[in-house]
Amino acid sequence: MNAIALNTAAATSRTPVLVIDDHPIVLQGCRRVLEDAGIETIAEATSVVAGYRLFHRLRPPVVVCDLTFQGSGLAGLGLIRRMRAVEPKTRILVFSMHNDPVIVSRALEAGALGYVLKDHASGELFEAFERVRAGEVYLDRRLATEVAMLRTDARRTPESQLTPREQQILARLAQGKSYGAIAADLSVSYKTITNACSQMRQKLGVRTLAELIHVAVTQAQRQG
Repeated sequence: MNAIALNTAAATSRTPVLVIDDHPIVLQGCRRVLEDAGIETIAEATSVVAGYRLFHRLRPPVVVCDLTFQGSGLAGLGLIRRMRAVEPKTRILVFSMHNDPVIVSRALEAGALGYVLKDHASGELFEAFERVRAGEVYLDRRLATEVAMLRTDARRTPESQLTPREQQILARLAQGKSYGAIAADLSVSYKTITNACSQMRQKLGVRTLAELIHVAVTQAQRQG
């Protein structure tokens, strides 16, 4: 069987939907779900290369794509990025066996609009497709919660635990200002600054002023 099969039996004005997956049974199941959704023109590809070529030729508005391809690992992530680079308006639904929230988050960051697991009922794939086709984000409740928790943890850096005043002091330390100059800038006492720096060292897990200044400079560089 050719790696690319395009069903054009029914002449229709409907734009095609592209399905990219290297498992014939999955392709067959996706076809049934898409036909139930009223899609009459369905393009199929069984490899990353074939999928990209077909995508580039057809420019379908919706793509259903796996992440893992035999011998290529998570090549689907790169494929999603390439498709979105070519056609930013493309709506991509990932249909995958991976339930790791890190992988789900990476797929969304790559440009997928929805993510549904292969071990779920076909009704969920139908719902996910309809939502993504309408331009909506789709994750089931459990995945959405796990991804949200993952992103919250990623944002919970030590620096993010500082108060606004401590952030002001840290920014001035990055500029090379002394305690006295910072106190004058903020109209507070010298002791207030020394106490604040002591608290920041505890929060940031550093022991000396030099280490605190290093953290301050590093954060300033990250923020541009």
